[in-house]
Amino acid sequence: MIETIRAAFVIARRDFSAIIFSKSFFFFLLGPLFPIIIGIAAGGLGQQVRQDIDQPVIGVALEASQAEKLVEARAVLVKNLGNSALPQLLILPDTEPYDPDIKAKLDTAEKPLTAIISGTLEAPLLTGSPVDVNRWNGKIALLSETALSGSNPVTVKTDFVTATNSSNKRGQLFTAQAGQAVLVLLTMILAGMVLSNLVEEKTNKIIEILAAAIPMDAIFLGKLFAMLGMALVGITVWSSLGLLGGLIIGLNIGNLPAPAVGWPLFLILMVAYFSMAYLLLGSLFLGIGAMATTVREVQTLSMPVTMGQLLVFFLAFSAITKLDEPIEWFAVVFPFSSPFAMIARAAQMDNIWQHGVALIWQAMFTLIIIRFSVMLFRRNVMKSGNSARKKNLFARMRG
Repeated sequence: MIETIRAAFVIARRDFSAIIFSKSFFFFLLGPLFPIIIGIAAGGLGQQVRQDIDQPVIGVALEASQAEKLVEARAVLVKNLGNSALPQLLILPDTEPYDPDIKAKLDTAEKPLTAIISGTLEAPLLTGSPVDVNRWNGKIALLSETALSGSNPVTVKTDFVTATNSSNKRGQLFTAQAGQAVLVLLTMILAGMVLSNLVEEKTNKIIEILAAAIPMDAIFLGKLFAMLGMALVGITVWSSLGLLGGLIIGLNIGNLPAPAVGWPLFLILMVAYFSMAYLLLGSLFLGIGAMATTVREVQTLSMPVTMGQLLVFFLAFSAITKLDEPIEWFAVVFPFSSPFAMIARAAQMDNIWQHGVALIWQAMFTLIIIRFSVMLFRRNVMKSGNSARKKNLFARMRG
């Protein structure tokens, strides 16, 4: 085992140095520039669409007659403004208009509430987080004026709370979605380089020379971790440039929705789960490279894996809002979707021990895939000689 680890370190150092100090690595760092620009533009459009379709629920703590008038006013305005332009209204029957514990109702109502309107229609009081209150202040004034037949303009008073369960959950959900999107984008961009590197060395017969002196397990481990190191260097450069650009344009990072485990641990888990997702997919690509000898065969075999990776991402993405349900547990246990599902858990759940178990499980499965890839390589390449290269693809897959 010690000799294998030492040999893997030699291979990793060789590949890492060859890649990092090559001329093409600089252009590799520039590669994601245009996708990032397009992603920022698409993100802005997506945020606008999200605001247009978001329909939070606002509790109504008015007298019964005034609450009914407010609901009727919303039904009138919906005909002209559309349903998405106005918040949903939920009448709170057991709440007094001037209840001193009105803030507690934000987290104890039957539905998650964005804010609560209390007082009277003539002088409404809107209680909620600053972001939610400022967003819906004008619409509540419009609803009150409509309920009063527009006789006099209405000024809405505000009462801010630091945060509500509803706003926290929405913020954590946004962080979970963003974390998953970043992980899958980086994994799909960077993991394919493992495959091209292995096929290139197979074509040049370098891999056979290395296999004569070093165990194949060490070669595969070394190549995999060398490519992971290269990927982490690239991510560090991109993250530093992105942070610098955000500071230059005045981006307030403190306003980003905080994950449940806190930003420091969440960023550490992002690196850990990216590494595991990269190693899982990279080890699978090594197995493909063990069976492929030409670029055409690489494309034929890697396409189903890429499509499968998208399906895995969709599985994890669809399970974000279904914590502890069977589909979410399946996404957590299934190795290839586990990193994406677990980073979503880190954004929405504050228990930490589960991440240690998940990382161990993902590492064990990575070693299993690497071992299987080594067996394929020995069976299809090392023991076959020149005759194996004359066989077609399906014959090599059968051994």
